[in-house]
This record gives sequence, C-alpha cells and structure tokens, in this order.
Amino acid sequence: MKLGLTGGIACGKSTVSAMLVSRGAKLVDADQAAREVVLPGEPALAAIVAEFGQAVLNADGTMNRSEVGKLVFNDRERLSKLEAILHPAIRNRMWTQIRAHEAEDPKQLIIADIPLLYETGQADLYDAVMVVYAPRTAQAERLVARNGLTREEAERRIALQMDIEEKRRLADFVIDNSGTLDDTRRQVDLFWQEQGLP
Repeated sequence: MKLGLTGGIACGKSTVSAMLVSRGAKLVDADQAAREVVLPGEPALAAIVAEFGQAVLNADGTMNRSEVGKLVFNDRERLSKLEAILHPAIRNRMWTQIRAHEAEDPKQLIIADIPLLYETGQADLYDAVMVVYAPRTAQAERLVARNGLTREEAERRIALQMDIEEKRRLADFVIDNSGTLDDTRRQVDLFWQEQGLP
C-alpha cells in the first residue's frame, strides 16, 4: 500500500512515521527529496539559477537558501515560479523511490511523508491518506516550546497551513497524537494490525 502521510505543523508526523518505519514500512520523505533536488548538478538547481540569477548560489555551488527565501518572501509571483520548478522535481524524485520500493516488495507499506499533501493536490495519487492530528491549541503550545516562538508567532505559522480539522475530515486514517506517546503507539499498532501488515 502507498500511504500519503500528512498533518499540521507540530502535530508529530515525524514521530508517527518513525513508528511505522520501525515496524518495517519504507519511508519516502518530501523534505529530504526537496534537499536532494537542489544539490549541485541537479536540473532543478540549474533552473532556479536561470530564473533568479547567480546570487542564489553559495561560493561552493550549493543553493543559498536564505537568499532564495529573501527573493520569494512577500512576492507571490516569484514564489509561484520557484514552486513550479521545485514541486515537479520533488514529486519525480519521490515517485522514483516509491517505484523502487514497490519493485522490491509490492506488499510492503510505503509511506510518502508530504507536509503539503492536500495543498498540492496529491492525495489522489496514493491508496490512502493518514493524517497525524493534534488540535490547534496543542500545535501552538508545541511550537512555543519547541521553536521558542511567541504564542502570536506560533498562531501565525499555523494559520499559513490548511486547517488541521479539515485535513482530519478528509483523511482515510487519523492518528490522534494529542495524548501520550503510548497512546500514539497503540493507534499505530492497531492500524498495522488492521491492514494485515507483516
């Protein structure tokens, strides 16, 4: 089964994906793919340089993330151009990995960890979608504790994403990560058993 895994910021997606991997699932991570497609020599990096200029490169030829961030911050048109380069490259990288895992063992669980799964219209590409859920208040508290943000900054970051309640409503499977780690582990175990995974 190809499972799209998503959630909101500070909902505990990494925790749940690690639990699934420890049981034998294969993980394909959008954030990892995003880092790989902008390495020196990658076509996506060349396209970014062609679009935004040499200033986006560090002296060693790697992408200067903060410079790219400055260029697209508060500029919707430039951000759209960057996304038009990155999103297809990330998606292609992920599907190459997914197909390789499928070729190894068609019965295994393959998790595609994609923070913006619904926002980028990818939900239908997967057999099912699992949402790691925590209520908005818990998200804010975790962001304040984890990232040292003020409550207002945390709320602003959460507001930039699709509402977690909407994601929860759309999901095929929900892991409620608002309780203890043991509560979360029990839900993951139950999911694993119900899917008849080895």
